[in-house]
Amino acid sequence: MPTKFARMLAVALLATAGVFIPTAATASTPGVAADSSVITEWNTIAERTIFAENETPVPASNLYFAFVSIAMYDAVVATEGRYLPYFDQPRARSGASPEVAAATAAYAVLRHYFPDSASELFQDYRASVAGVPRDAAFTHGIRTGAVAAATLIRAREDDGRGADVTLDVERAPGVWRPTPPDFAPMAVPWLGFVKPLALESATQFPLDGPSPMNISIYANDFNETKRWGEKDSSARDAGMTETALFFSANIVSQFQAGMQDAVTRRGLDIVESARAFAIMNTAAADSVIACWRAKFDHPTWRPSTAIQLADTDGNPATKADPGWEPLVPNPPYPEYASGHACISGAASQTFSYLFGWETMDLNLFSPVTGTTRNYTNPDALDYATINARIWLGIHFRDSLEDANRLGHAVSDWTLADHFHATE
Repeated sequence: MPTKFARMLAVALLATAGVFIPTAATASTPGVAADSSVITEWNTIAERTIFAENETPVPASNLYFAFVSIAMYDAVVATEGRYLPYFDQPRARSGASPEVAAATAAYAVLRHYFPDSASELFQDYRASVAGVPRDAAFTHGIRTGAVAAATLIRAREDDGRGADVTLDVERAPGVWRPTPPDFAPMAVPWLGFVKPLALESATQFPLDGPSPMNISIYANDFNETKRWGEKDSSARDAGMTETALFFSANIVSQFQAGMQDAVTRRGLDIVESARAFAIMNTAAADSVIACWRAKFDHPTWRPSTAIQLADTDGNPATKADPGWEPLVPNPPYPEYASGHACISGAASQTFSYLFGWETMDLNLFSPVTGTTRNYTNPDALDYATINARIWLGIHFRDSLEDANRLGHAVSDWTLADHFHATE
């Protein structure tokens, strides 16, 4: 049964929407509001709220996209069925509007986690439900969405977000240290200790760790990034540079927009659209949690540090270049494992599952280059995203390949454990 918190939230949202609550509401007509565009609409609102208005660090953003997506998914399947909910909850009253349920769930989740955006979200919510008739379907939709949001919010209390965690390591060859120009400490160090959404633990899929510095694999990776990722590299051609810069954009935003485009072009209904975002964002969130735990457990230096201090690594096949710089500034966290590759691997596997290995047909846009790219299969996407980070000069291949495999594994686990069709 709905909790007291959920019932109170439903009443508040009904008032927000300016709804008269029938004393004896009856089931709505078959024309109940179920426009699938509500899913992409609130994904867009989530992006604005998470990034533009609240400047959430990119790695941590995956959690909040997942929270919104799961709440919308649970709200929709509570009204429409077809798939099992993520959280156990009662079915909606017959005829409840899935469109209103999804909007309500997204609004309630975003307003809870981003109270500074309450005014903007209030206007978004009123506009989102403005065209829906104020009938029983509307009322039950709001109640259903409120239950979905409240259930998620309660379940994620004390999940480790924002915990007082600090990466404190001594400087030594191979060990990460803050990099110029800001020399910032590790960003969101608590992320690797957050309770996962689908995984049993952040270390469920253990990684091999970075290559030892005294072996040939390390030297090969070192020299590859040194050659191709230098800021003014003469070896990197224009096409490689364009690929590198294309994927220097916010990868989380790129995949949100890519999924919006995919579900819209394919004409997915409200249930399938909600499920697609829930799978992708849950897998990406857990992948980055596992990745950040690896960064904490294996705090490895960035290529720029490694190349500048190569005379301390004990490998005769590496040569120091004190003035070496990457194509773009280093992000403020250890190199292993690549967060970008963890997220990309999870998304790649999810897109291929949803739309077919050879028919993925994924469009991605980069505001950095102002161009759009199409990927027809996950191998091509993985190849591009992995090499891009090398050509940017901020990663070694071993870190990227391990992280990409981790992302694929987490996506597979998410699909095996959640979002199943009903019997």
